[in-house]
Amino acid sequence: MTSTTRRAAAIKTPAEPESLPQPLVEPSVDDLRLETVLGALSDPLRLTIVRKLLLESDQFDHPCGWFGIDRPKSSLTHHFKALREAGVTRQRQYGLERRSQVRVDDLNGRFPGLLDLVAAWLPQG
Repeated sequence: MTSTTRRAAAIKTPAEPESLPQPLVEPSVDDLRLETVLGALSDPLRLTIVRKLLLESDQFDHPCGWFGIDRPKSSLTHHFKALREAGVTRQRQYGLERRSQVRVDDLNGRFPGLLDLVAAWLPQG
């Protein structure tokens, strides 16, 4: 068993709650483009966000504060929007709060192994 295979088993996919707000606008599965997804993941902060969602998520989706990133709100908004517009994450609006989740099934279907690589990535520092 390779390291990547072991990591794939560690990706968490919590069950979807019964009543959810509609997702914000995002690309359809057929419109997911590898170069766009890789562009969004090329930023270390965004890669860290996705990795944390994959490996540490214990709920269906999470607000910005869950990530513990010390950045201005406007900066975080930009990064979460980039991930959503690339099709990496799905966001829903709960009142004033936007919550995010990785589109695991969609990304695994279009780009098998990509999320395993993200999960296996170790941030420097």
